[in-house]
Amino acid sequence: MRYIVVGAGAVGGAIGGRLHEGGRDVVLVARGAHGRALREDGLRFTTHEGTRTLRLPVAEGPEEVELRPDDVLVVAVKTQHTAAALAPWAGRPVEGGGTAGESLPLVCAQNGVENERLALRLFRRVYGMCVVLPASFLRPGAVTAACGPYTGVLVLGRYPSGTDDTAHRIAADLEDSAFRAPVVADVMRFKYAKLLGNLNQTVEALCGPVAAGTPAAELAARARAEGAAVLEAARIDHVGAAELAALREGAVEARPSQDGERALGSAWQSLARDAGSIEAAYLNGEFVLLGRVHGVPVPVNETLLRLSEAAAARGLAPGGTAATDVLALVDGAV
Repeated sequence: MRYIVVGAGAVGGAIGGRLHEGGRDVVLVARGAHGRALREDGLRFTTHEGTRTLRLPVAEGPEEVELRPDDVLVVAVKTQHTAAALAPWAGRPVEGGGTAGESLPLVCAQNGVENERLALRLFRRVYGMCVVLPASFLRPGAVTAACGPYTGVLVLGRYPSGTDDTAHRIAADLEDSAFRAPVVADVMRFKYAKLLGNLNQTVEALCGPVAAGTPAAELAARARAEGAAVLEAARIDHVGAAELAALREGAVEARPSQDGERALGSAWQSLARDAGSIEAAYLNGEFVLLGRVHGVPVPVNETLLRLSEAAAARGLAPGGTAATDVLALVDGAV
């Protein structure tokens, strides 16, 4: 199997780098300054073992890849970019007949729960992946994933449900490449649980680290409480926080980064890179949508969504908003 990683940032770069080191055939897909750096200088990949440069094939888009029947597409872009990223791949011919959308497996290695729905419109064989993989991408050509003894836990299953031989083959390759990769028939239960945890990300991006006992922690807890109430009202099942945490225990533990780089979550990194957009519409925004559909008030998530999207549009640095100010806005809106 060859893995074509569409979006070789923090998560995609870490998965692609580890699969390459595990002896698998990998193509990274990246554009702009990051793509140029990967092509010219290789992937500067930092894990708890150290930093090295990996030389992998790099493509700017589908027109540079001749697709084969044994290819697996791994999508790791932010959700706001998913539709635009997938559309050019779906109709691409595959050697031997058919198109990518008709025959190739596509794995959504992404946060949120909307990507799989978007993918299923274009691809017949879609797999969800609950990604527990602390990683950072702050500079073109460089990815850090410093946890150990495993780089991450990647829970895999068919979408909307089920398992198959392809899922088990992908999982076996990941397990040979420094990941834990359980295959489950109910992957979306894990993804909804992770989505609740991802609500911390917007608080981090706006207010900085969510440390116990701080206003930021109170803000994050209130966002998660709203999210839990929304999922209950919508009758959406999800695994418990303890079960999700158990996947990491003894497997994915923070290790000192050899290059001294310290980054917070994905949303924080988007502001730090001045990426121009943020994923909040598919994190907080998922609960805002469901709350409005099911009549559950969600003032915390509405406020975090509004402020984070404004911060991304204005190019604000992460951590510049006081959590007390956000709490005051929320309480004034209730």
